[in-house]
Amino acid sequence: MASDSQINSPDKPTSGARLRNFLIAIVAIALSVALILGLRTETTTVSLTKLDEQSTPLEIALTNGKPSLVEFYANWCTVCQKMAPTIAALETEYADKLNVVMLNVDNSKWLPEMLRYRVDGIPHFVFLNQNGESVAQAIGDQPQTIMTSNIEALVANSSLPYAQTTGEVSKFSVPVTSPNSGKDDPRSHGSQVVN
Repeated sequence: MASDSQINSPDKPTSGARLRNFLIAIVAIALSVALILGLRTETTTVSLTKLDEQSTPLEIALTNGKPSLVEFYANWCTVCQKMAPTIAALETEYADKLNVVMLNVDNSKWLPEMLRYRVDGIPHFVFLNQNGESVAQAIGDQPQTIMTSNIEALVANSSLPYAQTTGEVSKFSVPVTSPNSGKDDPRSHGSQVVN
């Protein structure tokens, strides 16, 4: 009968098992608290669309007497997305000294500017002095230190240390004609006539 009573009686945990269970509980609580705090303090990533909405319009940037950083970008451009936090930080840091202008290459409105600055890869940065004249360009992924050095020189109206730099780019071809060319073009009358 002694063996029957041992089978039916609950085993008492040893002090080592209690310590292990206590540590597991503490770790679980700590991880839960860290997860909750992490979710609450999670910052949203900077979107190119939001940067574009907050940027200075090109027409104003060319006439307000401040130097400008013009970025040609596209929402699908992974390099542009990667650089968005850097551009947002620079825009915040130099808000009172510099215009940041965002021009989406997918908008045919900017075709003259794309041709003027020979945009063939994005992001494509154009540094304009306070008179709206291009003084330097940078193409592709640029480290924040290079961008900061160029902006500091631009704001000080001195020559830019990294006037022509190229990093990783997303290839882009400027459309030669407007997207509405063809049948709807009033100058193409008669081109549809087949003899």
